[in-house]
Amino acid sequence: MSMELFDRQKEAVGQGERTILVHVELTSSNHSPGSVEEFEQLAESSGLNIVDTLNIKRSSTKAQFFIGTGKVDELAKLVNENEIELVIFSLQLSPSQERNLEKALKCQVMDRTGLILDIFALRASSFEGKLQVELAQLKHLSTRLVRGWTHLERQKGGIGLRGPGETQLETDKRLISLRIKNINKRLSKVHKQHDLGRKSRVKNQLPMISLAGYTNAGKSTLFNLLTKSEVYADDKLFATLDSTIRRVMLPASGEAVIADTVGFIQDLPHELIEAFKSTLEETRQANVLLHVVDASDPNSRDKIEQVEEIIEQIDAEKIPRIIVMNKIDDINDFHPRIDKDNEGNIYRVWLSAHTGEGVDLLYEALSQSLSGMMTFASIKLDVQSAYIRSEIHKVGFIKKEIMNEFGQWLLEINVTSHYLERLLDKQGVSLLWKQKSQQSQMA
Repeated sequence: MSMELFDRQKEAVGQGERTILVHVELTSSNHSPGSVEEFEQLAESSGLNIVDTLNIKRSSTKAQFFIGTGKVDELAKLVNENEIELVIFSLQLSPSQERNLEKALKCQVMDRTGLILDIFALRASSFEGKLQVELAQLKHLSTRLVRGWTHLERQKGGIGLRGPGETQLETDKRLISLRIKNINKRLSKVHKQHDLGRKSRVKNQLPMISLAGYTNAGKSTLFNLLTKSEVYADDKLFATLDSTIRRVMLPASGEAVIADTVGFIQDLPHELIEAFKSTLEETRQANVLLHVVDASDPNSRDKIEQVEEIIEQIDAEKIPRIIVMNKIDDINDFHPRIDKDNEGNIYRVWLSAHTGEGVDLLYEALSQSLSGMMTFASIKLDVQSAYIRSEIHKVGFIKKEIMNEFGQWLLEINVTSHYLERLLDKQGVSLLWKQKSQQSQMA
């Protein structure tokens, strides 16, 4: 469906528009405003030409312009002198504030939510990702239809899609509503396909590991390291949008599924959380959550809390997780290590996904976390199947091995239930016993 209003209002951000950023800090609020640096990174990720950044501290917001009239006059002067095309505010504006500012500044105005939506639109590459972003944009746009264009209040009647006496505004609302309905139908079909994939993984008893974390923490780099794949990774905010899933063979754990998901950010727009529910479902269905953190970031503690808040919003707070302190190669004289709780369980791993240092410690942590899905078993390999022993050494943990007088290998192994079933389907492999307990029963 063609949507002239949508095309008209989504003036192409990201084409190098001359832009002023307005970073507002409310001193009366306990809420962290986010750093100026991150705000500028967001704008740069959208390809904007940042001419200036205006920092404003206020005790409260104003109903008409969000900021005071004095600052509006100062901003209008900067806009005029520098031929500014776009002004972006770091905090969320109401539709009326956005409209009033556009009239006063005589240029396009958007807030941080609109900027993030635009970045998502630039980054989305898969069919599902594009639909999800468009859905989020339309929901956001539907609250901002009264942007000051006089044509929205003119009545059009009886032609095309417009009903008798229907205003342009009513037509635009109806077209958006129809498009949202259409996108939801198409997404529903995609989600059903994802559900089938998830049911298949559950049926096969494959452990599911999901990467989560603040945007630009290095999730995709870690994903590539673990899966030996080449998923796009870049030093940009929201470099990854589309969920990517790979099967892997993990040392001491066996076969598993790893999912790389969209990065989180402070105050991630509600429209995006709703639109990306399916993508985030990979996080909710995980057996282990790897919370990836940029260890070299001085604000890492705050970002950990913000990611935890979003994990709670998507009902994934009960999933066991390991905090992965990444990018230790950016910290002087820091070496990989693991941190354990009072019960001896690994809850944090320090590593570098870029260099690979410390990945063996992460494998150790994953093996411990996935132990509930592991099966301890004793198997016998016939003489002609002895080559399978080297394969098991690569993907599973062999606790004990004995060769009997007939040249057969008797192995006590710790592997996933799914991998054990695959082993038993091989010729010359037979099961002696299996159990969930870690206690050895091998004679």
